[in-house]
This record gives sequence, structure tokens and C-alpha cells, in this order.
Amino acid sequence: MIGVKKKEDEFFQLLIDFASKIVKVGESFLDLVSNYEDVADKVAGIKVLETECDMQAHKILTALNASFITPFDREDIYDITKEMDDIVDSLEEVANRFIVFDVKKLKPECLTMASYIMQAIRELEVLFKHLSEVKKNSVVHEQIIEVNRIENEGDLLYRKALTELFRKEVNPIELIKWKHLYEQLETSLDSCENVANIVEGVVMKYA
Repeated sequence: MIGVKKKEDEFFQLLIDFASKIVKVGESFLDLVSNYEDVADKVAGIKVLETECDMQAHKILTALNASFITPFDREDIYDITKEMDDIVDSLEEVANRFIVFDVKKLKPECLTMASYIMQAIRELEVLFKHLSEVKKNSVVHEQIIEVNRIENEGDLLYRKALTELFRKEVNPIELIKWKHLYEQLETSLDSCENVANIVEGVVMKYA
């Protein structure tokens, strides 16, 4: 039983470590959009962090393939890992597109969306820190609810931003640029909610 507990703790710790790395990506992205200067250097830094997250995802999947003992269903661990990685990939995509699209000035909705994403990422970090004790307290349930609330706020902002874009932007190139950027930001926030929803399903299975 000691060996079983040790293997379960390993996966919980791997997910905690992944969440902590994603927090660093979120912080770097928020800094980029809050202080839109030295863009190339900041984007390069985000790429380094994204690579570290890829390595952490690979570490989790390698452990998953090598282990017969997991704290919950293997498919759920895989799906959680994939969605966590998608959070980072979407943010790195937006950061990179700032350069590719030669974006000179950011729209205020971009900063607000980045703030929502950062909030959701922090809630997920708390969630994973308490996942192993889900039967002892309500922290995980509270974090799931909060991530869903944040995503709903972000969804309203996304729709409003698109509406404003299509109503007011007369330059078709700018419209295409910002439509893509808004979509990727929304995808990142959706992935945060997807992580929370998968964890919610896990909690229901093992309640």
C-alpha cells in the first residue's frame, strides 16, 4: 500500500509542477500585454517557458505509460495534461503572432482577456495543490466553480470584442489579425475551463 500511495503522489506532484510552470507562462504573457515593449525579447522568453511546459507534459505522459498505478483513470490524466498544454500553446501562439502580424498597439480587450486567463491559471494551480485531498475539503470544488465563472466572464468579453471589431474596424487586414488573436485568447481560456471540467468529472467518479 505504501508503494501504491507513492505512485499516486507522484502524479499529483507532476500535475502541481505543471500548473506552476503554466503560472509562469501566464505571468510572462500578462507582463507582455501590460507593458508592450521589448516585445521580441519577451516573446522569446515565453517560447522558452512553453518548451519547458512541453517537456513537463512529456514527463507526465512518460510516467503514465510506464505506470500501472495511477490515482485516477489514465484517460483523464492524459486529457488533463493535453488541455493544460493547450493553455500554454494558445498563449505562445498569440505572443508569436504579435510579431508576425507586426502589431504596434494592443487593444484594451486583449489585456482584460489576459487578466482573465491569468486568474483562471492561478485557480487551477490551487486546484491541483489540493486535488489529492479532495475528499477532505471543498477547495477543489470551489476552484472548479471559480474557473467556470471566470470563463463565462471571458466569453462575454470575447463576444463583445468581436462585435466591436466587426462594427468599427474598416481595415480588413486589422480585422483578420485581431479576429485570430481574440480567438486564440478565447481558446486558452476555454482550455482552463476544460481542465476544471475534466477534474470535476474525476471528482464525481471517485466521490
